[in-house]
Order: sequence, then C-alpha cells, then structure tokens
Amino acid sequence: MTRSSDIVVVGAGAAGLSLAWRLLDPPPGVRAPEVVLVDAPAGPLRPAERTWCFWEAGAGDYEPLLSASWRRLRVRAPDGGGRAHDLGELRYKMLRSRAFERGLRERLTGLRRIEAVVERITDGPDGAEVVCRGADGDALTLRARWVYDSRPPTPPPSRVSLVQHFRGWFVRCERPAFDPGTVELMDFRTPQPAYGLSFGYVLPLSPHEALVEYTEFGRAPLPRASYNWALRHYAARVLGLGPYRVTGTEQGAIAMTDGRYARRAGRHVFRIGAAGGAVRPSTGYAFAAIQRQCRAVADAVHTGRRPPVPPPAHPARGLAMDAVLLRGLHTGRVDGPAFFSRLFDEVPAGRLLRFLDGTSRPGEEFAIGLRTPVAAMLRTAAELPLLPRRAPLTGSPSPRP
Repeated sequence: MTRSSDIVVVGAGAAGLSLAWRLLDPPPGVRAPEVVLVDAPAGPLRPAERTWCFWEAGAGDYEPLLSASWRRLRVRAPDGGGRAHDLGELRYKMLRSRAFERGLRERLTGLRRIEAVVERITDGPDGAEVVCRGADGDALTLRARWVYDSRPPTPPPSRVSLVQHFRGWFVRCERPAFDPGTVELMDFRTPQPAYGLSFGYVLPLSPHEALVEYTEFGRAPLPRASYNWALRHYAARVLGLGPYRVTGTEQGAIAMTDGRYARRAGRHVFRIGAAGGAVRPSTGYAFAAIQRQCRAVADAVHTGRRPPVPPPAHPARGLAMDAVLLRGLHTGRVDGPAFFSRLFDEVPAGRLLRFLDGTSRPGEEFAIGLRTPVAAMLRTAAELPLLPRRAPLTGSPSPRP
C-alpha cells in the first residue's frame, strides 16, 4: 500500500510531536501541510516514560503540562557547601513525557498517525519514500515532499567522548525531607569514581516527594545493582531522607561527544532532535533546543522557504567550549566537582543557563571562561585539533532529565 502527503515525521518523541504540532499550527491565512507521523508500535522500540527539564522566562507553550517548576537551584561542593541561586526571570521546568503526549494530542487536529517500524528511507528527485511495516506485518510506503527523521542514531566519530549515565527514583518520604522551591542540580557529596565524576540530582515535587537521581560522567553505564546501591547511599547517608517508598524509576545513558551530527540526510530528508544534534554535549539537555529547531522548520514550511533544513541546535562557539571541557574531564586536567562548584559559585546562575541555551553574548562567555582553570583549558584547546575522530563510547543521544 502507498500513501502520499506533504511531510512525514518519523518518531513520536519530543522532537517528532513538537514538529508535528507546529507544522499543523500555521499563521492565519496559511494552509497547514498534510502531515503523517510514524510512531513505533508498543514494544522495545517505543521508549519508556521519561522526564525532560529546561528553563525559560515566563509561561511557555507547555505550561499547563508541567509537573513542577522552580525559581532556585543549587550546586553542592563535595564538602556540602553551596548556596541556592535565584534564577531571576528564568524558571527551571519539569515535563513528563506522558503528560506531554496527552497534552499535544488535543493540539494535533488533522494529524495522520501510523504505528509502524520504519525499515528504510529513500531520497528521490522530487521527494522521499518511507518504507515501513505495521504491527500486523503489512508493508506500507509513504511518499512525501519532505521527511523529518527523529530516531536516535549511532553517535558519530568524535575526538572526545564520555557517557552520562544515570538512574533515578521517584520517592515519597514519611517526613518532609525536600525544599520544594529549590532544585539540587549537582550534589557532589556522592563517592567519586576513579574516572570521571558523579553527582546527585534532586527535583522536589513537594516536601515529601522528589525525583532523586544518581549520575556519572564516565566510560560506560553501570549494572543496575550499582545504581541502586549508589541511590540508597545517597538517599540515606547524604540526604538523610529517613523512611521512604520508591514509586517509580527511570534510567538512561547519553553520549557526551563533539561528534558532528548531520542535520541533512538527502535533498528531501532531514534529521531533527537528538538525531539532528539537539543534545548539548556538556550537559545532556535538549528540550529547549528541540523547540527552537521545530519552530524554525515550521516557519520555513509555512513561508515556503526551500529547502526547510533544521538549523544548528547550538552555536559553534558553545560546542567548541564543550569539546574543551569534555577533553579536560577525560584527561583529568579538570577536576569536575571543583570546576562546576566554582562556576556556579562565582557566575550568576541565569548567565550560565543562558550560555547552556546558546543565547549568551561573547562578552558573557569570556567572563565565564575566566572562572575556569585557564591554563588547563588552554592546553586542552591546543591539543584538540591534533586528535583523531574515533568511534564513540556506548550511549544513546537521548536528552537527560
């Protein structure tokens, strides 16, 4: 069977659903394109529920769908020091994938949604074909002028690569144990591994409830038992939660790499989201960059600009600085806990978040650079161009919570 449309979007995660909604919400007087969304059938190809965090000023497009938001965050040094930083006009926001999917379902009027596994995408002179197979085993060919593929790819060769891997517990405590107004962004009171670094991450939902996560930057993910031991230690010995109950879990691994993600796979085929380089290499955050990419693509389609290629998710300057930091952590020249603790202690948190979002000015970035170990960073920057690009370490480019 063959079907035709204007646009096929592959994948129904943050990028696929966001792009489909923005394509189907054109300005007044502009015709919405005909969009087909291909989602994997229930099973191993469909990801489990996950958490996305981002920051923005004021109320955003997904405000009614948020689980929580905060106006303060803290980075704790290994000795426990570290004050809470007010974010000013910014808010740190938490969005669960199921709430996102339910909320967007109401906004996707006119969307044709197909559950199928994509077997191949073929570019042609006037469009592209997506060959897929439904859960019933029937083959289906979708033809479209443009195809946007959000499936996570294998990370490309890179000069420097770490894996950010984590496991989190949603916990409910018998006593009030959390400050519901403050995110513990990085808590370095965790035992540090021989290679890389580790930290705790706490997203409080109420005085009694939070997402408590153990994260490492390292070479490869750990066995589940190791994460559970680290989480028990962090909850009991560091946070002192007292009796608590685990109500849910999530786990992931993110490639932190300076590999170059191609946003174009053909004349009519493009990659978006993590597949298009939306994950920030130094942090794993991606949701805000995904929204920028999707808005830009939808604007290009609605105004008739050809071809509607997704823009770079992050500025080149920021990616270059990320590569230096990752190499510094990899070689051990940069002490991770000391680096991040000092940075958040000496630089306004709002300015750091603007930098991580790619909206900071060169002067701000220079001031941030002066708060880093300058000699080690300069030595690392000088050697980076001499390093070969190699196959990456294990880890998918899925964004972190």
